[in-house]
Amino acid sequence: MTVASPPNLNAELLARRTAAVPRGVSQAHPIAVARALNAELWDVDGRRYIDFCAGIAVVNTGHCHPDVIAAAARQIEAYTHTCFQVIAYEPYVALAERLNALAPGDEPKRTFFMSTGAEAIENAVKIARAATGRSGIIAFTGAFHGRTMMTLALTGKVDPYKLGFGPFPNEVFHAPYPCPLHGVSVDDAFAGIEKLFKNDIDPRRVAAIVVEPVQGEGGYYPAPADFLPRLRALCDRHGILLIADEIQTGIGRTGRMFAVEHSGVVPDMITLAKGLGGGFPISAIVGRAEVMDAVNPGGLGGTYAGSPMACAAALAVLDVIEHEQLLGRSARLGEHMQARLRTLAGLQPAIGDVRGLGMMVAIEFFHDSALRKPAPELARALVTEAAKRGLLLLSCGVWGNVIRIMAPLTIPEPLLEEGLDILEDALEAVAPQAALA
Repeated sequence: MTVASPPNLNAELLARRTAAVPRGVSQAHPIAVARALNAELWDVDGRRYIDFCAGIAVVNTGHCHPDVIAAAARQIEAYTHTCFQVIAYEPYVALAERLNALAPGDEPKRTFFMSTGAEAIENAVKIARAATGRSGIIAFTGAFHGRTMMTLALTGKVDPYKLGFGPFPNEVFHAPYPCPLHGVSVDDAFAGIEKLFKNDIDPRRVAAIVVEPVQGEGGYYPAPADFLPRLRALCDRHGILLIADEIQTGIGRTGRMFAVEHSGVVPDMITLAKGLGGGFPISAIVGRAEVMDAVNPGGLGGTYAGSPMACAAALAVLDVIEHEQLLGRSARLGEHMQARLRTLAGLQPAIGDVRGLGMMVAIEFFHDSALRKPAPELARALVTEAAKRGLLLLSCGVWGNVIRIMAPLTIPEPLLEEGLDILEDALEAVAPQAALA
């Protein structure tokens, strides 16, 4: 008697995906989700995974937090869409008020909403140009700001994001992002900006500098302590606006509501997305009132921007962060993760660096003790092996040699330990083979 093999629903769905979706939409793990709760998810074949990805730092309050789901469900029963530019609604206004109060700085602020992080950056650039009457924008090497044409121009990584898509909008310039691990000091970064001022653009024509307080896709590099204060001073000296891209770092990920708070710097605008909606698509631009009001009526907005369900969910996310004290928890668990990973680094010479702020933690792999030969194949092998063992990870970095850990801030501590155990075992399994590659 022949026993039928169990159906492989993952393979079936991914085959349909290949036939229906263009190959430019990549996928990190060859699985399809059936359900998720807090820091766990289950695929369509019933296998359970610990999620150290959190939808790329989106579900900071965990998958399907009951308070977030309940808030969105209540809103769905009331109304789903009017377009805020046609008929206003209270959740949008309440969320703007809440973010205005939370954002650093004592000056009056304004907030409006879009749907994606790229839209937030695009609109921040529009506002900066309207407010200053200038056109130039400076970003940094290694930065990731989105996949639209303007945000691709700002993004400081070519492969895979910019391949085949140029030419990009002009008057966008890149300075070195300070990264002592790779030999770029804060002084080097400012020397790069000064070279731009000498060789490429008069500072009087620069509208804004856009910076990630911790680079995300670029490698999870926190800005050195003196970098953002010096950048603020340079902007003030030349009348340039400072835009903090907090799309990945914001909403508690680094142990503060906004990562820029670690520096004491007050930016002119902050862009948010990802963690703000708890899984519902929303982005925000928060800024000084006099800057934000520079745009004429009708110059900002979008049909689906600031949807009622997303605004209701975001308000619930902020409540959960406050009531469950997730900022302190993020800081505490982040320190614990780094301590465990540094112990692991003592046993695994391929780990060249462990770093992070709060629960935005990274491991970087190298072939050599001098940290000159990145090991992207080890990072790739670790992602694959960990997934086989039930842990979902993502890599990042200009060389692809960084593993970033983005577990939900709500992850139960035993589950966090289980995930770190899997990471250690998976690395032990793949490190010898990677060393031979």
